Amino acid sequence: MREIPAPAGLAPESIALAGDVRPEFEGVDSPFGTGRFILLHDADEPDSWGGAWRIVCFAQAPLEPDIGVDPLLADVAWSWLVDALDSRRAGYHAASGTATKTLSKGFGSLAAEGDGAQIELRASWSPAGAIGAHVQAWAELVCMLAGLPPGSEEIAVFGSRRSARG
Repeated sequence: MREIPAPAGLAPESIALAGDVRPEFEGVDSPFGTGRFILLHDADEPDSWGGAWRIVCFAQAPLEPDIGVDPLLADVAWSWLVDALDSRRAGYHAASGTATKTLSKGFGSLAAEGDGAQIELRASWSPAGAIGAHVQAWAELVCMLAGLPPGSEEIAVFGSRRSARG
């Protein structure tokens, strides 16, 4: 996990983090799963936020193509976020988001790459309580999308890395 420049114009104050599952190189998105967490603050308390704070997050990971066609995949991805927030007692309100699944097939010089799939979750919510619990829930979400079990976000991995899926 590392701090990255926050997007301009979303709020008067903000901080952004990037997290990668088993990154191979510093500052480069991991082929196993990656995400962004942005904490926004606006003392004017925008109506849609229901308070002065808002979290915006993004998480994505490659999938096996047969998982990518599952009609419940988007629902499961959203439920993982909700479960991660709830398991850490990270109170929130005004949640919204999208889950997008993408299927791909290479042609021509990319035909050797075969079929691929990807899941992407974009979400926002207004936090209630400690921000650390929200960061931990987001880290769990990124790991779960990458196929790791809950709790993996705090485990250091040594040895060989598995190959990217998709």
